[in-house]
Amino acid sequence: MSISAQQVKELRERTGLGMMECKVALTETSGDMEAATDLLRKRAGAKVEKKSGRIAAEGSIGIYVAPDRKTAAMVEVNCETDFVAKGDDFAAFATAAAARAAGKQPANVDALYQLPFTDGATQTVGQSREGLVMKLGENINIRRFERMTATKGHLGSYIHGRKIGVLVEVEGGDESLARDIAMHIAASRPECVSKDQVPAAAIAKEKEIFAEQAKTSGKPPEIIEKMVMGRVNKYLNEISLLGQPFVKDPDTTVEKLLKSKGASVIRFSRYEVGEGMEKKSGDFAAEVMATVKGG
Repeated sequence: MSISAQQVKELRERTGLGMMECKVALTETSGDMEAATDLLRKRAGAKVEKKSGRIAAEGSIGIYVAPDRKTAAMVEVNCETDFVAKGDDFAAFATAAAARAAGKQPANVDALYQLPFTDGATQTVGQSREGLVMKLGENINIRRFERMTATKGHLGSYIHGRKIGVLVEVEGGDESLARDIAMHIAASRPECVSKDQVPAAAIAKEKEIFAEQAKTSGKPPEIIEKMVMGRVNKYLNEISLLGQPFVKDPDTTVEKLLKSKGASVIRFSRYEVGEGMEKKSGDFAAEVMATVKGG
């Protein structure tokens, strides 16, 4: 039987697969749209299975922030090559997955896969992923996500080159300040908001290392103690957001900037694509810093 262009178009919209694949499926099922959809999903599943063993350490960060800036989510979606990660289809999937995570509060990635891809959609997030695998020919998966709800303030976000993403909750200030703080976090990699959040064990370890180094100086114990405490304080400032020099104005700290705006940071989350995985190295945080200095 003859398959119309409209039928092919509808099946492509349902599955996200190529024109020829859709036409073949419709031909094999005598134009039955539901049967053709099921057939393509089965084939996509087989292809997904074949590709699931490949290393997927490239990818993209997707962020969705609700209009009221009270709820947001960030996801990391992985693929095999940077070429695929830069594609519009891949980025759109990451953003849509973040929107689902923000709006539906899934408990984990498996639960996220079971949600409708968009409101009213027949296709789930997982089925959309399978369609993307079939279309783009790579192993693709959602590695992790973080959902954030503002408890006191409002949420800000920043994405650098789709490789680094940040969500931050700021009390006080405006949207521009929240974005600047998120950009700073992307560039400077703080480990916590303030130094009092650093575990005592970590401080003790650093103090022990600095003390061993200072012993070689030959200075009196009381001077060594001051040297050690000075280095510990420097270390705490380096890893805490409030103690770091603000990337847009290194003459002031983030803490002083926030105080000048009558604002404070409640918490933040920072994702970098592939962190903790085996992959080609790339200093994306340095790129953010270069962007800040260049802009």
